[in-house]
Amino acid sequence: VQLQASGGGLVQAGGSLRLSCAASGLTFDDYAIGWFRQAPGKQRDLVATITVGGSTGYDDSVKGRFTISRDNVKNMLYLQMNSLKLEDTAVYHCNTVTRRYSWGQGTLVTVSS
Repeated sequence: VQLQASGGGLVQAGGSLRLSCAASGLTFDDYAIGWFRQAPGKQRDLVATITVGGSTGYDDSVKGRFTISRDNVKNMLYLQMNSLKLEDTAVYHCNTVTRRYSWGQGTLVTVSS
């Protein structure tokens, strides 16, 4: 199983980024999937989730700014991030919401002032 996140980069505060996660080796539409992030020196936290049917959930820290979506045909997960803040700086990963599979490298998002 591979869950490969991409799309990170350096962006100014207030800017936007769109992350993608390509899933392979699993039956993608069997799982609720989430975006997780890990800031330097901190634990990895779940910030956004989406069920097989498309119901979404967000941590309060990103609610109203981030939008999670999925394409069950392409086995892809997305995270549209708007109004980025300095505290959004982290390595972002995708996984099932139960953290079933090994973590990939993730994609680094750096928000600058």
